[in-house]
Amino acid sequence: MSRALVIVLDSVGIGGAEDAPAYGDEGADTVGHIAEACAAGRGDRPGLREGALQLPYLASLGLGLACEASTGRMPPDLAPQGEPKGAWGFGVETSKGKDTPSGHWEIAGVPVDFDWGYFPNVEPTFPKTLTDAIIEQGNLPGILGNKHASGTVIIDEYGAEHVRTGKPICYTSVDSVLQIAAHEESFGLERLYDLCRLVRALCDPYRIGRVIARPFVGTPETGFKRTGNRKDFATLPPSDTILDTLTKAGRTVVTVGKIGDIFAHRNTGEELKPHGNDACLSAALSAMKYLPDGGFVFANLVDFDSEYGHRRDIPGYAAALEAFDRRIPEIEAILQPGDLVIITADHGNDPSWQGTDHTREHIPILCFGPAIPKDPLGRRESFADIGATVLTHLGVSHLGRGDSWL
Repeated sequence: MSRALVIVLDSVGIGGAEDAPAYGDEGADTVGHIAEACAAGRGDRPGLREGALQLPYLASLGLGLACEASTGRMPPDLAPQGEPKGAWGFGVETSKGKDTPSGHWEIAGVPVDFDWGYFPNVEPTFPKTLTDAIIEQGNLPGILGNKHASGTVIIDEYGAEHVRTGKPICYTSVDSVLQIAAHEESFGLERLYDLCRLVRALCDPYRIGRVIARPFVGTPETGFKRTGNRKDFATLPPSDTILDTLTKAGRTVVTVGKIGDIFAHRNTGEELKPHGNDACLSAALSAMKYLPDGGFVFANLVDFDSEYGHRRDIPGYAAALEAFDRRIPEIEAILQPGDLVIITADHGNDPSWQGTDHTREHIPILCFGPAIPKDPLGRRESFADIGATVLTHLGVSHLGRGDSWL
């Protein structure tokens, strides 16, 4: 029997989505533009990183080739030295939207074929009936924000007033989200989570994908800073994902990072949620060391998206990619003869792009393992091919969407 590990590099898109113009993202290319910026010196930050983008292990697995297949351009310094050491290709999203749930659900075999609800970019952005219900049912003195905003900017804008009044900061973006920021100490972390659970139910009639708790700490004098205690309250997938299928088949499932939140904790097995890319990858690798035959580890590394993509931080994003690349030998070292690893993404978040939001892009699919054929995977017409391949590899009947490449 075999085992499988899927690592989602959150927002590490590789450009080229044909429907990107419909989202205002024509020409967006997360990995390609980062590589170009680094080659031109725009990815330098003294004390962090300098020079060309250094991803030798990802390049050897076919990342540059996947980028070239997606966009027609080989990013600088990403061509493999010699024959690729894994199977490589790119995935095309069929789901509507470019947010985290739709990307992950499609990876897990459930493309989103309905329209998410969104809040308009006007002030106030939320319907009065919704804000009235939040205030009344949440026993709140009111709310602050009520607009589209960057999460870091809005806590600087309203943090002092929030601490003084006890009014939580509510905001959104072009994604299907309602985010609530509150001070961990003056407002209370568990109180923030309880409020988000309440708002999750209130948002269901509006078809909002996620309500996100955004806790922060600090003072007006020292400044405010978000903590790692973010929690996403997602709506349930509309049908069974591979997590449901594997659980029903009696297989061991371990989910790492925000996977549990994204799938609303339905059949997400043992949930591990440390803070940061390195800690999440370490947790995933530790889980693999003890994973029984037939088991599955599903991990999300969110820092690429939350810390660098949304903040349009090219040097930070490049450094995070390089840090992950340096750990690929650790992944290879723990693999057993029947293991499968897939490194992929859920959408793009081009740090060179205008605005602060996700970008509609293809995703890389890098597949490797001791006995995995190193054949090119080409263009995969749905992210769901990833989930289908995991089930095929694990010997579990596949009844959902997607086509296995094995």
